[in-house]
Amino acid sequence: MRKTVVEIHPAAPPKPLAGQPCNGCGVCCALETCPLGRLRFRQRHGPCPALTWAADEQRYHCGLLSDPRRHFGWLPTAATGLAARLCARWIAAGSGCDCDAEVQD
Repeated sequence: MRKTVVEIHPAAPPKPLAGQPCNGCGVCCALETCPLGRLRFRQRHGPCPALTWAADEQRYHCGLLSDPRRHFGWLPTAATGLAARLCARWIAAGSGCDCDAEVQD
């Protein structure tokens, strides 16, 4: 079994079980970069540069989804909504946790 240490904000919610709804724990994106992030940032391993901490919500967000213009500077403002919808589809947002990593405190 391979062990990897990732740094997660202390106020982040605990990682849900695989298949449970995403709660913004950030573990998946801290471990590895998703296929969309690999294309955008040209990196295979995490943490993903788009992983964004939302202090007011005490959770992580995918910056490619929540703020596409920040990561795609060439994106016209009018296309932001479409880009966010496409990013949500490409990262399977809303399909539940797909990270099977075991987390230890």
